[in-house]
Amino acid sequence: MITTQEFIEKWRRVTLSESSASREHFLDLCDLLEVDRPAKADPTGKSFTFEKSVKKLDGRTGRADVWKKNCFAWEYKGKQASLIKAYSQLKEYADALENPPLLIVSDMKEIRIHTNFTNSVVQTRIIQLADLRSPENIRLLRSAFENPEYLRPNKSRESVTADAARALASISQALQQRKYEPRRVAHLLNKFVFSMFVEDENIGLLPDRLFAEIVEEALRQPDSYFGDTLRDLFGAMRSDKDRFGKTTIPWFNGGLFDDDDVLPLTSIEIRALMQATRLGSRSISRGQGKLGTSIAA
Repeated sequence: MITTQEFIEKWRRVTLSESSASREHFLDLCDLLEVDRPAKADPTGKSFTFEKSVKKLDGRTGRADVWKKNCFAWEYKGKQASLIKAYSQLKEYADALENPPLLIVSDMKEIRIHTNFTNSVVQTRIIQLADLRSPENIRLLRSAFENPEYLRPNKSRESVTADAARALASISQALQQRKYEPRRVAHLLNKFVFSMFVEDENIGLLPDRLFAEIVEEALRQPDSYFGDTLRDLFGAMRSDKDRFGKTTIPWFNGGLFDDDDVLPLTSIEIRALMQATRLGSRSISRGQGKLGTSIAA
């Protein structure tokens, strides 16, 4: 057994690589949650196992770090690695893993639970190490092993879109309170909404949730990172066959990216933008017209 405080203190200090630490982290988590470890729950490895082999949609072979049938697929990444890319990786595996209702990613300091229920909106719950002191977060994690239905979203796509609109509207209001011209603010917010729309997995024009990753990284980087990086991205989006780093970016005509103007956002406003991206680009894309109207008000 391991107590919550012991777990937090241990994994706060650990700086080992993903390959060295991930399995021990998962086993410690099983002990913390008082659920059976994979080998005890399923000695055959047919329904609960580490390193579950899968075939990707392109025919190549991959491995999910942990899989429990009808519960979850779980992918680990090391320190500073992208949990957004880990989530994208799990989505590639989902069909081969019988579409588990939960797709979970972790870097040992943070656990993100993405719902994957059929005919339901996608909801993401983020649990930091210190958040494990909350009984509700322990219940959420235990439910992932024993009762995934507990995590089924009870919101409609319309309410999720409304939540995203409120997050973006808060950015609009804050910028206007700082005396930025309303049309300039609205133009920037439209760029944000469009970027979330085109990185939706069914649209796929911005690969690997590129915009969402920039927003998340902005919280860990110097103040100049957000503006400088988005200006580079928006500049690439207005040019035919341009690149952003190693990524080829399509040309988006129509005038939205005729300029690369980006207003400075505070960390609170970047968190609001991150909340909107985490609500799920698919939900945002289906309600794009309504969302644009809401944030422009």
